[in-house]
Parts: sequence; structure tokens; C-alpha cells
Amino acid sequence: MSTDAKNVWGPLTEGLRIPRDLGLGDRARALDQLGVTSGAHCTLVSRVNETLPERDAALLVSSRQWPVLAHRMHRMAQEGVPFAAHLARIAPDTAAWRTGPPSDITARLLLATHHALTTPLDQALPTGPRVSTTAARPRSTTTVPDTAAPKQPAPAKPATPAHRRQTAPAPRQGRGR
Repeated sequence: MSTDAKNVWGPLTEGLRIPRDLGLGDRARALDQLGVTSGAHCTLVSRVNETLPERDAALLVSSRQWPVLAHRMHRMAQEGVPFAAHLARIAPDTAAWRTGPPSDITARLLLATHHALTTPLDQALPTGPRVSTTAARPRSTTTVPDTAAPKQPAPAKPATPAHRRQTAPAPRQGRGR
């Protein structure tokens, strides 16, 4: 599996088929691998530019993971789902993804875009991270689920105040006399 395919695996790829040899370094090749033609890509970019503020659209389209989101939007368009309406939900200046350190803005925008595209229009967007069991399963380090009964905590001894505790002399070290 390619490094890009491993790195991109997670929430952004939920429900998508990602080629094992995906290479995000070559955008044209990545879009081709994901089945997004150049004409479809131009249409997607223009719709994103129409829907989002200029800075946000440029940040999204120039991100390394853009081909994966373009693939999702392309599938939505093929299925007749209005992806621009989904995308418009992240445009307001009060959107939750806008708060946080500037260094993480691209990651927050990518995740917000993913949530906007995968959340039905009649539901509110999640404000925090959403756990994807489908995406988490391949990265899990456990092989067998733990089916053992939960351990019962040991009964606690009543706490003894420090002034009532009995002290003993320290044990001797070395040889005795």
C-alpha cells in the first residue's frame, strides 16, 4: 500500500474505494486514479469557488487531500446529490471549524468539508470529531475484541488519618549484629 493511501486512510475516505497505490504528489494522476476526469474536476472547482469564500475555496482546492474530497463530490454529483448545498453549510464566518490555531486551519477545513458532505442536509453538522468505526477498524491494533467481564474494583479500606497510623522501624539492611 502506498504511503499516501495509508496517510489519507481515515475519516476522509469513509465509504470510498481508495486505490492501494494512490499517489497524491501528482494531482492529475491521483484524480485519474480516483475516477475524476479533468472536465469533472473543472466543474467541481468552479462549484467550490461559487459556494465558498475565495480564501476557503483556494485553501481547500490547493490542499494535498483535495483529490479525495473531489472524488466524494464527483460521486455525489453522479448520484444527483446537491453537494454545493452540503458545502454551503461550512461557509458562514461563525462556522465551528474557523475557531482554533491558524496552523491547523487546513486540517479543520478538510474535516469540516468531509462532515458537510457526509451529513444529511436536515441534520446539524457535528461540532467535534466524529468517530468513524469503519475507518478506525483497519488501523486498530487489537486483533480480538475483549469479551471478558469487567473487573470489579477491590473494596476500598477506610482511610486512616495520618496522625493515627502506626509506624514501625525501618527494616535493617545488610547483616545483623
